Amino acid sequence: MNLSIVIPLFNEEESLPELSEWITRVVEANNLTYGVIMVDDGSNDNSWQVIENVAAKNLHFKGIKFQRNYGKSAALNEGFQAAQGDVVITMDADLQDSPDEIPELYRMITEDGYDLVSGWKKKALRQCLN
Repeated sequence: MNLSIVIPLFNEEESLPELSEWITRVVEANNLTYGVIMVDDGSNDNSWQVIENVAAKNLHFKGIKFQRNYGKSAALNEGFQAAQGDVVITMDADLQDSPDEIPELYRMITEDGYDLVSGWKKKALRQCLN
């Protein structure tokens, strides 16, 4: 498997359907073999039901459910243990991380030889000319 995507989440029922569809579009368009591990960190909304529905429709998705909230680090740890891909990418579940970045992150690891790639949000500064 080329890629594992680990998504820790807490109370993200609204964003999960869109996120799962977006990830699927991007990785399949780039011919990557993949698995997505959604780790529900003790959500008290319907996140787990959404994960079950997504996994029932797409066998590339699986879920891990915590009985209570242990925090993002614990969720990532469980996701990493379950990951089987040659490359592991983490994403937030709230749509702040764009799945469109996946192919470039994957390329940087597999072609450019990086061991680790990290990114951050950058606000563009607008300059007004008078």
